[in-house]
Amino acid sequence: MVLSKDQLEARLHAEHEQILEGRLKDDNPLDVSPAFMTLCEACRRGDLKACQEMITEGANINARDQFDYTPLILIPADAVVGSGTSVEDQDVLSGIEKLSRQLEIRGLWDGILEGGDRRIARQRRTDEVAKGRDQLDQWYRENVLKHKFTIETKKACDVRWDRKNAIFADVLLQADEDVDLDGEKVTAKGNDTALKRNTSGPHSGIPVGPRGAVSRSPSRSRKPRKSTLFPVHRAMLLRSEFFLTMFSSSFKEAQSTQYLQVIPVDCSPDVLEVILTFLYTEKADISLDLAIDVLFAADQLMIEKLKAKAAVVISTLGSGNISSTSPGENAGSRHESLQQPDPVNIYDVLRAGWLTRVHRLEEFAARYLANRLEHYIDEEDFAELIMESASRITKRQETDSIELLDDIRYYLSERFRLRFEDSGIDEIMNEKVEVEKPSDAHTTIQAAGDDEAFDVATDQPARPTSDELLNDGRTRTLDGALAGDEFASDAINYQILVGKIDGLLERLKLDA
Repeated sequence: MVLSKDQLEARLHAEHEQILEGRLKDDNPLDVSPAFMTLCEACRRGDLKACQEMITEGANINARDQFDYTPLILIPADAVVGSGTSVEDQDVLSGIEKLSRQLEIRGLWDGILEGGDRRIARQRRTDEVAKGRDQLDQWYRENVLKHKFTIETKKACDVRWDRKNAIFADVLLQADEDVDLDGEKVTAKGNDTALKRNTSGPHSGIPVGPRGAVSRSPSRSRKPRKSTLFPVHRAMLLRSEFFLTMFSSSFKEAQSTQYLQVIPVDCSPDVLEVILTFLYTEKADISLDLAIDVLFAADQLMIEKLKAKAAVVISTLGSGNISSTSPGENAGSRHESLQQPDPVNIYDVLRAGWLTRVHRLEEFAARYLANRLEHYIDEEDFAELIMESASRITKRQETDSIELLDDIRYYLSERFRLRFEDSGIDEIMNEKVEVEKPSDAHTTIQAAGDDEAFDVATDQPARPTSDELLNDGRTRTLDGALAGDEFASDAINYQILVGKIDGLLERLKLDA
């Protein structure tokens, strides 16, 4: 609030009255003592030595003279560069050099001398940041990863790690390994072995236990489940919003205890190690087989940057043979590429993108499916995926489209180069390629020494066979027919795949 002139004068007058009455202490009292006047004169001259002597004698630096000037107001702007400061500057520079040696900051002195050049300063900062990260990475591996240990899961809660430890850890994170049945799969489905009766008694007896269950020998036992414990530091875990909320609330994990608390994390030890490496060192070396698990764990712990890095790994390393059909690629080579194993389960990738709200994975999965649609279109899992995409729209109406199918259609048109309107593309799509079969009534003969076959009935050159047409540059479509060239084949394949999509929608009774 800005006061007017009369209001400001009235407030100053009231303050002056309170000071005279003794109810308010004057912050800047009037001082005409010789020591204070000497201090003011030294401030005018910029004599630092005389100022220090007067302050030592007890002169009040907050007082004012008869002209309402304080000593700080009387100091000239260039007084700090006067002749009396050379000794002080030397002390400061000596202190900086001593401090740089004590803290092992070798580049501190060079940074002060070269502070005017921005390029050198920026390069120096980049080098120092990289050096600091390398040092922190080495410290993390020697003090965290080196001290991790594996124990039986049922004994993890009994671990006693004293809070006063050499690595300053203040919490233990627990990651359980996957259940190991020692190579034995206990399932009723898929057991084709005939059941044999090996007990005495009447044949009409009622069998006990589920049919098809695999019996276990008493001498065999499952391996105990293992868990890995990581001694970590709360200060680094606070980069995760999950742990930040946990440690700043009244939860049990936030309470101080004599021994370190064990906090379980719902992921495997390998995934937890990737997460801790990112939190400590900002590095994320994620393998493709762990990428989806890291994505879910990062989403659970609310680490958005790690989620983005995992999504990039899936959408790049998981691309595999996603490249679309090139003009020179025939159906045979395309079929051979489809027979290669997929680097990722694209159904799991798409569902992970839905659950973790990563749009990048949704686009990647749609492009992946579009470029290999002939491989997935007839699978029941693909139909279930379409149903899931349709059910994601709450209160879906008949006019609502299916997001996954819209994306697949878009990338399918890109695959067959039909996305852009070309002058000759409509003619290719409307062209009906018909392959005529040779008539049974016509027979062909090959004259000895001639390279060309003739039809006996018409005395005309015989029609080429399918192999000859393929060798002549023609290609087969997805339904096995012969097409004139690659562009005609692409147009027919596009129509076939779009027709299969429409047939799938009719079978699922979906309007899209």
